[in-house]
Amino acid sequence: MEYAIQTAAELGVRVILNPAPAAQIDEKYLKYVYLLTPNESECALLTGRPVLNGTDAAETLLNKGVKNVIVTCGSRGALVKNADTCAVVPACRVSAVDTTAAGDVFNGALTVALAEGLPLLDAARFATHAAALSVTRIGAQSSIPTRREVDDARFANNGRSADRMTTL
Repeated sequence: MEYAIQTAAELGVRVILNPAPAAQIDEKYLKYVYLLTPNESECALLTGRPVLNGTDAAETLLNKGVKNVIVTCGSRGALVKNADTCAVVPACRVSAVDTTAAGDVFNGALTVALAEGLPLLDAARFATHAAALSVTRIGAQSSIPTRREVDDARFANNGRSADRMTTL
């Protein structure tokens, strides 16, 4: 993995790394990572300490060379941090039935939104909606929402979240 990270970055590819399942990464490779998306337990492993404050943990990762960090915090949303931004994207309130694919859906939707040119914070909002939809369904692949479902949830009720997806 570390060779792929370095090679991609050296070829000008923006490396997005979701460090799941939690594993140690040689710190010298973090400088090649454009965006790191750990959950809280993965963040603790990467920083070497419990995550008591997502902002401090994200700052630690930025100081190790990562350019952007999004710490996913489940039902509490996601913390987006880089040199210019520190913001919490609130979670969408849903009746969760299965969280199996939430992280994968978040990362997939985030990557799509960034590839389409959305700014990081807007991409994180899009990904949060996609992940929220996924936890309302059973299974992994079967829980992945379509693009239309995500867009409908985001833009229902004049821009407010759909009735089952009220923003906290």
